[in-house]
Amino acid sequence: MRIHLSSVFVDDQDKALRFYTDVLGFVKKTEVPLGKDRWLTVVSPEDPDGTELLLEPDGHPAVQPYKTALVQDGIPAASFAVDDVTAEFDRLRGLGVRFTQDPLEMGQVTTAVLDDTCGNLIQIVHSR
Repeated sequence: MRIHLSSVFVDDQDKALRFYTDVLGFVKKTEVPLGKDRWLTVVSPEDPDGTELLLEPDGHPAVQPYKTALVQDGIPAASFAVDDVTAEFDRLRGLGVRFTQDPLEMGQVTTAVLDDTCGNLIQIVHSR
């Protein structure tokens, strides 16, 4: 068994697609119209057949309280692996990304947390 798909709830699919592709560097994998929304996924360009991230509309009534609580408590909705947290932090800050946690070393792990502009905190992480 392996993870095929995970999702992050977004407040605007177009804005999310721009952020996750143009800023974070993912590539669009699937886009299927579903009424006013879409089945919209992105993947890592390093693993185009790997785990997909669904940019899922946050219209369900349970989603907004969930997202709000996570952000208020500083809890990331997802975690993405990078080769160098500090270098990625610098690159993303240069693109105007807002971080809620600067790079932090915790033993064998370094993390930073960013705002995805779509209502979520996202962690970037590197394990040594």
